[in-house]
Amino acid sequence: MATAKDRAQAQAASGLNDDIGEAKRLELYRTQVIIREAEQRAFDLFLQNLVKGTSHLSLGQEAVAAGFAGAMKPGDLSFCTYRGHAHTLARGVPVEKVLGELMQRDNGLMRGKGGSMHLTSEEHGVMGSYAIIGAHLPIACGAAWRAQYKGDKDVSVCFFGDGTTNIGAFHEALNFAAVWKLPVVFVCENNLYMEYTPIGDVTAVPHPAADRASAYGLERIIVDGNDADAVYRSAQTAFDKARAGNGPSLIECLTYRHSGHSRADPAKYRPEGELEKWKARDPIKIYKERLKQFGIGEQTIANIDAEVRKIVDDATEACKAAPLPPVDIMTTDVYADGGWAWRN
Repeated sequence: MATAKDRAQAQAASGLNDDIGEAKRLELYRTQVIIREAEQRAFDLFLQNLVKGTSHLSLGQEAVAAGFAGAMKPGDLSFCTYRGHAHTLARGVPVEKVLGELMQRDNGLMRGKGGSMHLTSEEHGVMGSYAIIGAHLPIACGAAWRAQYKGDKDVSVCFFGDGTTNIGAFHEALNFAAVWKLPVVFVCENNLYMEYTPIGDVTAVPHPAADRASAYGLERIIVDGNDADAVYRSAQTAFDKARAGNGPSLIECLTYRHSGHSRADPAKYRPEGELEKWKARDPIKIYKERLKQFGIGEQTIANIDAEVRKIVDDATEACKAAPLPPVDIMTTDVYADGGWAWRN
């Protein structure tokens, strides 16, 4: 059986570009599979009435979360939208914590109080999922300004959808970050639709993020958001720039969500054949072929798939068995000072 060293030598002889390396590629693949399996399980649990309310899945967009998380260092901060499961899992939050939160169980990330749209884990650098469109861009600037002021080397990474590019906070945050040369990376996950409306129908430029970068003195960067290697490389470049004190980057990742905007959306507005076209470029399918191209055996890939499925299965059973959160925590952590009674 060929070793990793043997494969590296073979790749070098064939002229394949292996700047990423086998260990990192296996990590990127595993992260994408974890996101896919966990989110698919969340959908299944919703159909079983075990996940209440709605949620917004990133099925089909896994390469963006995996690529950026793979390039981050401990201490870097992620700011997510309501479509934040993927980024939370990519930063290393256990599947059980995420599913438990969606199922409103006491073993959830916030003991069931936050739910799908508010996943947060300071321990893992996940500084919140924000349901208000564009609200987190100025907050990410604030975190980056703190790092700059204190001389810290962490980078704030702010993920948002294409619809956010038509919100005032997008332009205000970009201008502020550029003026102060803040260590922040803005990442637009352009999946073509702002909720139910095609972004191209209501935006004056073809690329809603990248085509506006020059207005703030930033480079126009467009990345294949379904290719984790391309995302990872772009993230590395942006992080190096930020840590060196050379200011922010704005990266537009072209991707596509396989499901509707939320559980309530059947996505009937999509043109016939569009979903099938994008599924042919499924990020996990692309990455499986990439691993094979670099000499990774099918059994190694199958082992990762099986391991992840077991993790998700075990997490599901643990969450089903977990108790509901106690009523007495309902009014805790509502205000920063810890109290609420005096306000009444």
